[in-house]
Amino acid sequence: MEGQMQVQEIMAILHKWGIHTLGQLAALDKEQLGARLGPEALRMWERANGQSNRVLKLIRPPESFEESFEFEHEIATAEPLLFMLRRFLEQLAVRLSAIYLVAKELTLRITFSNSRQDEPAVAEKQGYERVFKIPQPTNDVDLLFRMLQTHLENFRSEDPIVAVALSAEPIKPAREQFGLFETTLRNPQQLSETLARLTALLGSDRIGTPILEETHRPDAFRMEAFSWAAVESAVPSGETPHALRTAHATAALRRFRPAVTASILRDENKPAHVCSAEIQGKIVEKRGPYLLSGTWWSEKSWARAEWDVQLGAGELVRCHESEGIWKVDGVYD
Repeated sequence: MEGQMQVQEIMAILHKWGIHTLGQLAALDKEQLGARLGPEALRMWERANGQSNRVLKLIRPPESFEESFEFEHEIATAEPLLFMLRRFLEQLAVRLSAIYLVAKELTLRITFSNSRQDEPAVAEKQGYERVFKIPQPTNDVDLLFRMLQTHLENFRSEDPIVAVALSAEPIKPAREQFGLFETTLRNPQQLSETLARLTALLGSDRIGTPILEETHRPDAFRMEAFSWAAVESAVPSGETPHALRTAHATAALRRFRPAVTASILRDENKPAHVCSAEIQGKIVEKRGPYLLSGTWWSEKSWARAEWDVQLGAGELVRCHESEGIWKVDGVYD
């Protein structure tokens, strides 16, 4: 802003001097002009005399790695679709390799016949889009094609296909140097393909990595997409993870899955004898009850009372009571 104001002031002074054209400015003495109006006036004089050089900055337009095709006739089988996708991958691989890049992500878009309607909302609903995360970025056409083919083997649509598009997200090839005892997956693509087949066969909610939920409810977990990257534990240093907190910090609980229904004889409202299909005996020592509950605000609310008991034969057992039903959870090693 200061430079702009300075130029305007110089222009105003030049106009007062009677300088109105570039020729008149170029005819002035350079040294006297600089002494009176400063370095900015000198730069103006150099530009007027063609003595200034300005470096041009080359701006490369962003490249789009996308291929698309609109079929002349509606297709209802996978063969023409796979044929076009194979051609797309070959063309994208050549373009990426030419500038030393690889594909880290593929986006598949399929357009159905009745998506060509005037209503944008309807058209959006009739399109299909799927993003494929490539475990190890590559330009290998065979590997990338197998990934698409595995997904389309279980793909079903009620409407014929009229157009298909495939785009690639480029990235520089990754280079990693591992330590002496560090390693990586031998074949990340094969693992990804196997997971994709299992997901198609069993469902996405059954394939992945089990993650413990932040609740005291036993065995509460959710499934998340499998990731090979190691994730550091969020447990503060010096603390024991919740899943390992038991009444016996040095013992491991060998669980029965599912928990075994048991009959409990009581003495003064406390467990005195346990009888089940897996274990039975007189209770000689007990600790509890440990009252646990959660999710009270929904229909999935739960509450239970846990006991750690020792039997006459020396077994250390975890059992619990919920809604009047006793079950044996497992035996401590």
